[in-house]
Amino acid sequence: MSIMPSLPNGLILAASSSNAGKTTLSLGLQRLFSRKGLRVTPAKCGPDYIDPAFHGVASGHPSINLDPWAMSREDLQARALRQGGLGDLLFVEGVMGLFDGAAKGQGSTAALAHAIGLPVILVLDVKGQAQTAAAIAKGICDFDPALTIGGILLNRVGSKAHEHLLREAFAPLDLPIVGAIRSSDQLQLPSRHLGLVQAGEHDDLDAMIDRIADHMADDVDLDLILEIASKIGAETRAPSGSPTSLPAPRHSLPPLGQHMAIARDEAFSFLYPHLLQEWSDQDAELSFFSPLADETPHENADAIYLPGGYPELHLEELAAAQNFRHAMRSAAERDVLIFGECGGYMTLGRAILSADGVEVPMLDLLPITTSFAETKLSLGYRKLSHSSALPWASQLAAHEFHYATITLKGDAEPLFEARTAAGRNLAPMGLRVGSVHGSFAHIIAPLKNLD
Repeated sequence: MSIMPSLPNGLILAASSSNAGKTTLSLGLQRLFSRKGLRVTPAKCGPDYIDPAFHGVASGHPSINLDPWAMSREDLQARALRQGGLGDLLFVEGVMGLFDGAAKGQGSTAALAHAIGLPVILVLDVKGQAQTAAAIAKGICDFDPALTIGGILLNRVGSKAHEHLLREAFAPLDLPIVGAIRSSDQLQLPSRHLGLVQAGEHDDLDAMIDRIADHMADDVDLDLILEIASKIGAETRAPSGSPTSLPAPRHSLPPLGQHMAIARDEAFSFLYPHLLQEWSDQDAELSFFSPLADETPHENADAIYLPGGYPELHLEELAAAQNFRHAMRSAAERDVLIFGECGGYMTLGRAILSADGVEVPMLDLLPITTSFAETKLSLGYRKLSHSSALPWASQLAAHEFHYATITLKGDAEPLFEARTAAGRNLAPMGLRVGSVHGSFAHIIAPLKNLD
């Protein structure tokens, strides 16, 4: 286990597989700890935009991303220390199964646990299992003995008799059961093709999280979890100074401009909090505008950023946003640096085809038409290289996750050369025309030495 400077109490909630109920349980636990008067500072392992927004509602504190594939160990530790220093409990939600991740597990929750030295609370979906669940837990511990599994959280327990069988099965193992959560239809969150429906789209999200927490309250031992988070966590960390006095992470991306105008609404919501924080730390002025409300980027902005999101759900509103359209075209004519990611990239294009095949005109700043009538999953980490006007390192770590396809691509210079996390060459990604740049990739950080 990695040794790092002193950190307030912390834990990582991981699971044996995807769809084990990890996100739902993490929201309930964050709310329950907040009810105890603790300041919970949340984080998410990996390149995820949606879960951190839910964390913010559940805990009352903004969540950050900790990405062990894209970020160096030093950066992970600095970000964890900074986030943890703002509260009483650093609560990290894992991704997929505990050991699953890009390029031989480099992006896994286990890799993050090793990097920042926090104990793991392991969620097991025990529906239809008893002794087998204990065997799975033991196998996980034996697979990586250096990993600290602090406790087991049983999910989808069918009855008291089922719970009794499970506790009997786990008794020979040195693994405390911190909770046995009963099955319930209340422990469901609505989803769509890129994951959960966004937090901002729920009118009753706060009440929904309260219902989850209420259901879990009698089935989980919060004091035991806190004991694990403090005792085991302290054993893996060396004493040091105040975490809030640490310098900012070294491998940060420079801001796109001194004054960045950033699109932010339900169509453009995929923003990494660590980038916004680091751009602010570098004294960039950040202003925000809503294309859906037909707002325009600040007239003094020297860079405009259109992040990803769900523009396909708001095509008619975007097409009708004439003030937004004219301001973006004017900015391009003035050579203002413009960068669009995924949904922002599609919006910079000529048109987007809706799921039913209707072509809706977009900004027409890049010669590309994309479609949701013809879909194909593109998913994975990306190693990117470029020689563009973007003020970033020439090698970048990024993530791609979309279903949209390209139906038309005009004559323009590619933006990025691209490889997979394992180093396999891909087709060039993105386009650039004058000061306008865009691609499907979400930029995370400068590329660390992964080869």
